[in-house]
Amino acid sequence: MPKRKTNRRQDGIYERTDSPYYWASYIEASGKRVRRSTGIAKSVEGRREAEALLSKWRLEAHMERQWDEQPSRTFDELMLAYLEELEGMMRNTERHIWSLKNLYPRFTGRDLNQLTPGDIRQYIVDRRKAGASNGTINREIGLVSAALNHARKEWDWAVPNPCEKRRLREPEGRVRWITRREADVLLEAARDHERPGYLADFIALALNTGCRRGELLGLEWSRVDLQARLIHLEAEHTKTRRRRSVPLNEAARQAILSRLRFRMRYCADTPWVFCNQKGRRIADIKKTWATVCRKAGLDDFRVHDMRHTCAAWLVTSGVPLAEVRDLLGHSTIAMTERYAHLAPENVRSAVARLDEKQELETKRPRHGRGR
Repeated sequence: MPKRKTNRRQDGIYERTDSPYYWASYIEASGKRVRRSTGIAKSVEGRREAEALLSKWRLEAHMERQWDEQPSRTFDELMLAYLEELEGMMRNTERHIWSLKNLYPRFTGRDLNQLTPGDIRQYIVDRRKAGASNGTINREIGLVSAALNHARKEWDWAVPNPCEKRRLREPEGRVRWITRREADVLLEAARDHERPGYLADFIALALNTGCRRGELLGLEWSRVDLQARLIHLEAEHTKTRRRRSVPLNEAARQAILSRLRFRMRYCADTPWVFCNQKGRRIADIKKTWATVCRKAGLDDFRVHDMRHTCAAWLVTSGVPLAEVRDLLGHSTIAMTERYAHLAPENVRSAVARLDEKQELETKRPRHGRGR
């Protein structure tokens, strides 16, 4: 992988080609070099502001080294630096922005050293009163906790983390799936809705590979190997940031071939598997999806539920959970175990062994004690 090009000085303000802001490089109180975003946009005036901010950071580092005086760190400074440093490396950016919209009214301007577990508890109480689910609250508190831990580990900030051990209990994950007959009806509704269209191919591929919506809509032809019947997903394409290859069964292969015919007819130069006639990538399918589901008579069936459906079909067909985990790209087996109840035969066979043991105990001759 080529190195990121920067106009970087050893110590001072510099620019990064992948960021709209000035970045600073300096020595922290611990003696460790720190490179962080200033959050100040590139311009002549911005350069002067960035230099002034760097001077402030250097002074704080000097005071901490000489007199062990800890600088004041604010919530705003933390979140800006954290999100900017990890820009391009984090997924779910929209979710983080949404979380910050709820966090900022409560914590903006707050000194991190003054934040207490009581502040976090009250935030949780207020968010619950506002109707937020435990999962939503966990994501919001988790974002703050991750930022604080990053600052402590990478920037040597001496700040507490009052978010630790505040995770709320969440209900078991949703498992909504459809039968093969319902899937056929859904595919037919998609074909009737659009001719030629992409949605039927998208549905067929999702149901037969278990890939996420973003993994499919962002799929490029360079990562499709029809000869080997594989889709290659690199770390930057997956939610878990782990590379994996997804095999194509015949139904999935036919969906890819359908996309290939579409490409050759309308937009031979497009890099995207799912695109319109001008070769532009399909970014969203919400409206079309809702229409097709309504025509197919499917209630409360989301795009992500096709991933659940693929998993359910695999498990009910006797595929071991570990193999399902690898195909879907789950980070842990615990995520796959939500489908375990769909394979009751595994449990039934285990319980049957108790009967076998009981029969052996019954048939075994018993020897009385001698007098």
